[in-house]
Amino acid sequence: MIVVMSLTINYCYRIYPDAIAEQQLLEWLETSRQFCNHRLREIKDWINFHKCSMNCCSLHSEYIIGTETPFPNYSRQQNALPLAKEVFSKLKGVPSQVLQTTLRRLHEAWDFSQKRKFGFPRFKKYG
Repeated sequence: MIVVMSLTINYCYRIYPDAIAEQQLLEWLETSRQFCNHRLREIKDWINFHKCSMNCCSLHSEYIIGTETPFPNYSRQQNALPLAKEVFSKLKGVPSQVLQTTLRRLHEAWDFSQKRKFGFPRFKKYG
């Protein structure tokens, strides 16, 4: 009798970047935070616009979104990433995998909040 066990081992590696690499990593984190907040704002605007009827929404406090605009889910926001890189040049300096992971984590938090039936993911503050 042969028993095969799969063992998953996770390694943690410490990195010691020099000052230039550390500055670049901090810039990537800040850009990633701003990108996450922008995409979360897009989701919240869509939710706020579609939760009220057309005859009672305030024109001063609501962002007007077309009724034919679909929900900004993960695939739509990820497909809009190349266009966002063209519009916002700061996103070009960040590797695409970092932005994709940021977007994936945002939508995992969104799905979790929908599963709980209350709350929204929070905006990330500086630092």
